[in-house]
Amino acid sequence: MSRRGNLLNSFNWAFQGIVHALRRERNMQVHFVVAMLVLVGAIFYSLSRLEIVALLVAISFVLITEMINTAIEETIDLFTGSDDPRARIAKDMAAGAVLVAAVNALAVAYLIFYAKIAGAPYTVLQRVRNSPIDLTVVALVIVFVVTVAVKAMGGRGTAFSGGLPSGHAAIAFGGWVAVTFIATNTAYALPISVIVLLMAMLTAQSRVEAGIHNLLEVVLGALIGIGIMVLIFQLWFPD
Repeated sequence: MSRRGNLLNSFNWAFQGIVHALRRERNMQVHFVVAMLVLVGAIFYSLSRLEIVALLVAISFVLITEMINTAIEETIDLFTGSDDPRARIAKDMAAGAVLVAAVNALAVAYLIFYAKIAGAPYTVLQRVRNSPIDLTVVALVIVFVVTVAVKAMGGRGTAFSGGLPSGHAAIAFGGWVAVTFIATNTAYALPISVIVLLMAMLTAQSRVEAGIHNLLEVVLGALIGIGIMVLIFQLWFPD
C-alpha cells in the first residue's frame, strides 16, 4: 500500500515512528523520563518563556537525534552486515550525534537551573503563580508526553486513529481544567468553564462517533488530562 496520503495519515505515520522508538529503544525511554522531569522543573522554578523555549529546543534536539540514530541503525542492518567497517563508522557517527545533543541539553539545563536551585527557593511558588499561561503550555506538553507514553506501552492505535488513551480527549479536558483555574475569581468564570467543558465533551464524542476510539479510551484520556492538570494547578495556581 502506498505511503502517500492525506495530511492526517502523514501525522499518523510520524506518530507510529515515535511510538516504535519509545517502545523499542531504552535510550528513548530514558530521554522521555528526563524530559518529563525537566518540564516539571520548568513549572516548579517558574522559568521565563525564553528559558522554556531553550529547554523545549534542547529536548526536541535530543529526541530527534535519537530517532535519526535508530533509523540509521535499522537501515544499515537491512542492507549490510554488522561487521562492515563502514557500517560501524556510520552507526558510531549517528550515536555521536545523539551524544552531542545530550551534552548540549545538559549544558542548557545546567545554565538554566543551577542559579535557581542554588538561589532562594522560597520565592519559587509566588513567581510561578504569576504566569498561568506559561504554566498551561508546559502542563499541556506534559499531558501530551504522558499520553504518548501510555499509547506506546499499550501498543495500539496511532496519534489520530484510536488506541488507549484518546490523546484528543486528554488535551481537550486538560485544557478545560486549565481554563477553569485561570478564569477563577473572574465575573464570567462559570459560563467560561461550562462552554469549554462542552467543547471538550463534543471533542470526545466526535472521536467515539467516528469509530476512532471507544468509550473507555476516551474516558481514560479525559481522566489523564484532568488528573495531570488538576494536580499541577492545585499545587501552583494561586488561591
